Amino acid sequence: MVRETGRETAYFAAGCFWGVEAAFREVPGVVDTAVGYMGGTTENPTYGEVCTGATGHAETVAVVFDPLVVSYASLLEVFWDIHDPTTRDRQGPDVGTQYRSAIFTTSTEQHSEALASLERRQHSGWYSRPIATVISPAGPFYRAEEYHQRYLEKQGSRRIR
Repeated sequence: MVRETGRETAYFAAGCFWGVEAAFREVPGVVDTAVGYMGGTTENPTYGEVCTGATGHAETVAVVFDPLVVSYASLLEVFWDIHDPTTRDRQGPDVGTQYRSAIFTTSTEQHSEALASLERRQHSGWYSRPIATVISPAGPFYRAEEYHQRYLEKQGSRRIR
């Protein structure tokens, strides 16, 4: 949804949010990011609670972008490219529902675009297994604790491609 500022927000879950946030911060047109939790049932969950898997939340990155510079479709391509969307509740060594692949949409336009993008990827021949990514309307986004925000930047680390 375009706000008065002309910016939109997209929400992506693709495993541990530290690397996902770092990847989106590199995209021209992304003006801000925040890591947090979405898709669960507990209000204001903590990292410790989310890690148990009991809250139902996914580690999620809120991506604020300028649609005049980068399209939502381009952000979807970044999403698909930075993780394995065919693994259910897992990315690399991280296992649990909090690491699931999900796209949380904020409008009917985003939802339609995300579904079309998933269909294109599924039929592209890029993956030998079915895509496990779930696409659903965004619910409340709970910002993670401050030490998680831009974590890799704070550590002086760069993500590994």
